[in-house]
Amino acid sequence: MPPYLQGLGIGLAYVAPIGMQNLFVINSALTQPRHRALLIALIVIFFDITLALACFFGVGALMDRFTWLKMIILLAGGAVVIWIGVGLLKDKPTMDHSVDVNVPLTQVAAKACVVTWFNPQALIDGTLLFGGFRAGNPGSVSTQLILGSSSASFLWFLGITILISFFSARFNDKILRVINIICGIIIIFYGAKLLLQFFQMIL
Repeated sequence: MPPYLQGLGIGLAYVAPIGMQNLFVINSALTQPRHRALLIALIVIFFDITLALACFFGVGALMDRFTWLKMIILLAGGAVVIWIGVGLLKDKPTMDHSVDVNVPLTQVAAKACVVTWFNPQALIDGTLLFGGFRAGNPGSVSTQLILGSSSASFLWFLGITILISFFSARFNDKILRVINIICGIIIIFYGAKLLLQFFQMIL
C-alpha cells in the first residue's frame, strides 16, 4: 500500500476515537447550524494538524540524530500504542450533550487549543505515533505518511460534521462503539509494527 494511504488509514484511526475533540465536533454538528459547525470543525483541524506536525518534525528530527532515542521511542511507542488500542476495544463511549458549543468562535478556538495542545495524553500519543513515523521510515516515506495523516484530520472532522448534521437523529452510542472497535484494531496493528522494528534493530 502506498505510504500516503497508510498514513491516511493510521491518521483516521488516530483522530476517530471518541475523545474531547470529537465530542466537541459531534455536539456542534448536533446543536449548531451547519455553517457554524463546519467552522468549528476547521478550527479543531488546525490545532490537530499543527500538533501532529510539531510531534513529527520535533521529536522525529531528534530521533534521526540519536539511535538510542529512536529505539526508546519505538519500544515505548509500540507498547503504549497497543495499550491505547486495547483500551479502545474495551471503551464504551456515550453521547454527551453537556458540552457547551454555543459560544463565540474565539472561545471555540481557545478551547480547541487547550484540548489539543495542553492535553498531556494528546502530546504523548502524538509524539509516539508521529515520532514513530519518522523513526521507522526513511525521509520521503515518512513525509508521505504525515501528509496522509494530516489529510485524515480534514476528512474525519469535516466528514463527521456533515454526516451528523444530515443524520443527527440516527447517530447513537452504538455507532460510537463500532468506531472505537475499528480504530482499536488498526492502532494495535500499528503498535505491533513499531515493536517489530525495535526488535529488528537489536538483533
